Amino acid sequence: MNSSKFIYTSRNILLASFLVAQIANAQQIKEIRFDGLVHISPEIAKEIINIEPGTSIKPAKISDSIKALYKQQYFKDIWVENKNGVLIYHVTEKPLIAKIDLKGYGSADKNEEALKESGIHKGDVYDNAKIKKIKHNITKKLESEGYYDSTIDIKNKELHKGSLKTDIIVNKGENVYIKDIRFNGTKKYHYADFAPYIANKKQQSFGWLLGRDDGKLKADQLAFDAMRIKEFYLKHGFLDVKVSKPFLKTHFDDYGATLTYNIKEGSQYRVGNVSIQSDSDVINTKTLQEKLKLVKGKIFNVEKLRKDITIIKKELSNKGYAFAKVIPDVKQDRHKHIASVKYVIHANHKVIVNNITIAGNYRTMDRVIRRELYLSEGEPFTQTDMQDSINALRRTGFFNDVKIIPTPVDRDHVNLLVKVDEASTGSIMGGLSYGSYDGFGINLGLSDKNFLGSGIETGIDLDTSEKTVRGSLHFYNPRVFDSTYSLGGNIYRRKFDYYDYNENSLGGSLKVGKKLGRHYHASLTYLYEDTELSNVSDSLKDTIYYQPGRVIKSSLIPALTFDNTDDYYLPRHGMTITGSFEYAGVGGDAKFTRTSLSAKYYYGFEDWLDYDLIFRLKGRVSVIGDQGNLPLNEKLYLGGMGSVRGYKYGTLSPRNDVGALIGAKKLAAASLEFSIPLVEAVQMRLLTFLDYGMTGDKSYDEIHRSSTGIGIEWAKSPLGVPLQISYAKALDDKEGDRTSKIEFSLGRRF
Repeated sequence: MNSSKFIYTSRNILLASFLVAQIANAQQIKEIRFDGLVHISPEIAKEIINIEPGTSIKPAKISDSIKALYKQQYFKDIWVENKNGVLIYHVTEKPLIAKIDLKGYGSADKNEEALKESGIHKGDVYDNAKIKKIKHNITKKLESEGYYDSTIDIKNKELHKGSLKTDIIVNKGENVYIKDIRFNGTKKYHYADFAPYIANKKQQSFGWLLGRDDGKLKADQLAFDAMRIKEFYLKHGFLDVKVSKPFLKTHFDDYGATLTYNIKEGSQYRVGNVSIQSDSDVINTKTLQEKLKLVKGKIFNVEKLRKDITIIKKELSNKGYAFAKVIPDVKQDRHKHIASVKYVIHANHKVIVNNITIAGNYRTMDRVIRRELYLSEGEPFTQTDMQDSINALRRTGFFNDVKIIPTPVDRDHVNLLVKVDEASTGSIMGGLSYGSYDGFGINLGLSDKNFLGSGIETGIDLDTSEKTVRGSLHFYNPRVFDSTYSLGGNIYRRKFDYYDYNENSLGGSLKVGKKLGRHYHASLTYLYEDTELSNVSDSLKDTIYYQPGRVIKSSLIPALTFDNTDDYYLPRHGMTITGSFEYAGVGGDAKFTRTSLSAKYYYGFEDWLDYDLIFRLKGRVSVIGDQGNLPLNEKLYLGGMGSVRGYKYGTLSPRNDVGALIGAKKLAAASLEFSIPLVEAVQMRLLTFLDYGMTGDKSYDEIHRSSTGIGIEWAKSPLGVPLQISYAKALDDKEGDRTSKIEFSLGRRF
């Protein structure tokens, strides 16, 4: 029997070629077989070798087929045997990774993320070269996080033939701590000036405390820190500054490090002439120049230069020139240290929206998204319309994030991709609450702000506490038949044990409204309420505001709202202003008027500070006019969440001769708030606040109180609604005031 072998391995190519040549006498291939295949089928293998039965046996052809198999990277050994014209390919496959685990790196989520970034996945072929690269990648990632001298061990366990369980075991090294940072060559600025902007900071004593710097090295941020230092100088007029790459010297005896930057500051420049040059008359350059941030004689600031470019581009975009170019031509006078700027405008062509595609809305209907867009096919594309569309979609509360991505089709047309990330708008709520007056309570509810993706809000809620029972059923359609009209209503039942009386109310309302332009909404509400007061203290029974038995309130409430905020749950820019006038006297027993004005202003400092600090200013004013029958429970009471925290709910009001609360006719309250990230992954934030309020029967300042405190706010809490807990301290409480420390709010927009 004629039998020959061909052996080809990556270690012995010449031997394989020599042995292949020994079968030249076998002229015809009768059959091709494979021995040892596990993960690749014989049919696929035959396609790879590209040899057919019936053809002549050619040593070069067989050598090429072996090389082709090796290129697939599935095999660690291949040899070929010829038995009377039957070619048998004997192969040994590399094992596949059936299961892979990363241990010792961090939490389960961090391990999973690191595995994805490392480049190894379940189902991959186990390859030593690849494993070596993965170990290198993880080591470098650990170094970027400040861990040095880490070791990576690989442990394999055969599950069954050709399959492995691979464990990547991380033994983290030591953290490197920055003991000192040196800035060679600096004259005007020093470490304290740069510290707020750089990621790598010097280790401070008690660095583990909140607000202190622990000094841990962030190696992946070193190059960016050099850029941040240069950016700092450019913002302060040092246009010729040079900042070297950072030099890190690590002492591995204690893993302390010294970081050094070499800096040539140069001279500080002031702004010279600022002008605008345009290749067309599409824009009034004189009017536009008045809006620019760079001002002659002031210290040159490269950030203001960028803002000027943004301002000019926005003005051009609002006229339809979305792809206009603005080139800043900066001329430096190095003797006088003056930098003059000429903004050169190339307007190009007007841009029309060609097509709008919506993506990411697995639940929300396309029409619900399109009705909020101020951009449409065939109309001019402008930056203002795009930003207003993004803000309008975010204000619905249906989405975590909204992006509109323009893609040029040609010089005159652009396609738009509206990409949304849907938020969870439905909630089945069950939880505990706490109020300074109500005590502990239970909250139950079933609601959906975007019912079946239609944009309609529905809900049923039940809240019970030591003093209160509230139940309601409500709905609200903000765009009836996708028009600018809205319709809503509710039915509710409320039992409230107040300090000097108990209130039992049953009521409902119907509200119709209309959207006016982009930011205004007008509405008219009809409210019907049947209320009875019981357990009224003797000191209040003689007051003119108490009426025994049931009191029917039938009122109309026109209102006008302005809202240009950029988000529903957690606004960072814009304001909301609402004015309303309630006229109680459309039938019923109650006869009074209530005029109210509330405003909220939001400003995010992230663009200025590179930190997500949010400032809020809130205020409200209410005035009640007695038209013949003003019920006791309709009067104004200050204190608690939403007015002056630190005082029990509704306890700041005028009192009668024996100290019973009789309510006020005038009320004003304001709050200053600062909000910073606490746990960014879940949008939990830390809040500080200062509250002030005043109230009275004849004038606003009969009673005035203030408070301050801290709190935690959670825009997307597990309950599906915003949650806020605050700890408040009354600043100017008087004898007899009822103060509180802990306040709890559920479902209130921040």
